[in-house]
Amino acid sequence: MKKQSFLVSLNTDQNDYQHQQAVAAEEAAQRLGIDIRVVFADNDAINQSQQLLSVIQSSGQRPVGIVCQPVGTGLAQVAMAAVSAGIGWAVLNREVDYLPQLRKRYQVPIFGVSVDQEEVGKIQGAQIATLLPEGGLVLFIQGPAVNPAVQVRASGMYSTKPNNVQIRALRGRWTEESGYETVSSWLRLSTSHQTPISLVASQNDAMALGARKAFEQHTAGTERDMWTKLPFTGCDACPGKGQEWVRKGLLNASVLIPSTAGLALEMFVRHLQSGGQPPETTLIQPTSYPPIDKLIPVRSRP
Repeated sequence: MKKQSFLVSLNTDQNDYQHQQAVAAEEAAQRLGIDIRVVFADNDAINQSQQLLSVIQSSGQRPVGIVCQPVGTGLAQVAMAAVSAGIGWAVLNREVDYLPQLRKRYQVPIFGVSVDQEEVGKIQGAQIATLLPEGGLVLFIQGPAVNPAVQVRASGMYSTKPNNVQIRALRGRWTEESGYETVSSWLRLSTSHQTPISLVASQNDAMALGARKAFEQHTAGTERDMWTKLPFTGCDACPGKGQEWVRKGLLNASVLIPSTAGLALEMFVRHLQSGGQPPETTLIQPTSYPPIDKLIPVRSRP
């Protein structure tokens, strides 16, 4: 019997968490006895839409389901095109408002699997509170504004950070290179070198590492020692990447964000066999890496 085939659409192959998603999907496919094709959108929402529509509208063999982590918007029109063509749709790590309507009209599996993004931010705020018991100024590197998870994580962080911690926000694009470029540009401002930063927090580990490299390369002597000895935190805690950086002391903490792609494929296969709909939304909980009570507080920069 021919194997069921699925398409997995991810943001970029230049991001550790997206790579982890791809690995999780491949492992699930082997375990489930299905075929998958993984495509990356190069962090381009238009490119992602075109990739998906070309598959949906193909006259050849189409997948039975699409597992998609959107780059920008929730891809409502693409989701409609997929389910209208009899292709199931699973959206990853994104809150979208169109699932209930589609589930009422179509019988193919239509659902979402997401990490609790607000909890990601709350954990990061709690890490900041533990690392900076005396308070201070945090340089906060966020992801791209087009991604709704960025604001949800930020809101969670603001809800748990102490009142004696202030935030200076910068914008990155989820990659190590963008973290490096963002901090390099900030350091070119005449006021930056005198800004009393106490901690550098990033919405993912790659940008945090890029920020550290920028401080190493654009400062010297005692100033470089001061910047690189600051606590750095991130999110993702991927095995071999963020987790290893924490163990090596390059990061003080991260937020472990579980993969969702493998679970989505498991839910697809299970409910295609049973003929029912999966739960509309499944939330997976992140955890602090290391646990909050294992973090060592630091003195604020004078």
